[in-house]
Amino acid sequence: MDTNERPIGIFDSGIGGLTVAREIMNHLPGENLVYFGDTARVPYGSKSKETITRFAFEGVNFLMKQAVKMIVIACNTVSATCLDELQQAVPVPVVGVIEPGARAAVNATVNGVVGVIGTERTINSGAYIKAIHRLNSSIKIFSRACPMFVPLVEEGWLDNEAAVFAARTYLGPLKKEGIDTLVLACTHYPLLKPTLRKVMGDQVFLVDSAMETAREVARLLREKSLARTGGGPATYRYFVSDNPAKFKEVGERFLNRSIDPISVIDPETGAGR
Repeated sequence: MDTNERPIGIFDSGIGGLTVAREIMNHLPGENLVYFGDTARVPYGSKSKETITRFAFEGVNFLMKQAVKMIVIACNTVSATCLDELQQAVPVPVVGVIEPGARAAVNATVNGVVGVIGTERTINSGAYIKAIHRLNSSIKIFSRACPMFVPLVEEGWLDNEAAVFAARTYLGPLKKEGIDTLVLACTHYPLLKPTLRKVMGDQVFLVDSAMETAREVARLLREKSLARTGGGPATYRYFVSDNPAKFKEVGERFLNRSIDPISVIDPETGAGR
């Protein structure tokens, strides 16, 4: 197969990375995609570095067997934990979600005070603080782990009382610090944008890492002459490690399109179940 015709591989710990897939579909409608969500072992955010790294390598190795031309790590936790190791280990470009989000935050802030919200592992890693400070060391950054947001999104509770209460509780301290930019450092969080805007106000700019990552993918495809040039509609294939019915139900809400087909595989071996 011609390299340009090969699909882009997208790896996530579960369903959240579909927000990245959606933005890639919107920005690059001609590109073929293969998505693998490790739904059997989600969430990654509270696991150890060693465990996350092992799971990530299993996911990436599976995607390499699908003859992908690029891999997008659509998981902030994995991007924060072992992106460098993955980039060194595979022969295709590997894109994470942190650098694009950090760059957008630096470009967006006016008062130099930025908030970052994500999983415990992403926040505790300090990855966004390091990435932002590499670009502008004078920016003040206030971070907060928001563990309740992921289950709220997966339940479809995006703007009810529970979502608003959780957002007010988590974001209150960041609001008091006077942030003018908020980085959504988890791929589930873009679905909460209306609630986050309601709580933070229109004056706070929300950085959607999924959107920024799609722009980075487009840039790299151009730079490396990897963009698909063939005709015909793009194909989308989905793989999960457990519970395809739940993935389909929640995932179609993320994508605003049908998900079919879905294959279930064992992430340790890559074999079908």
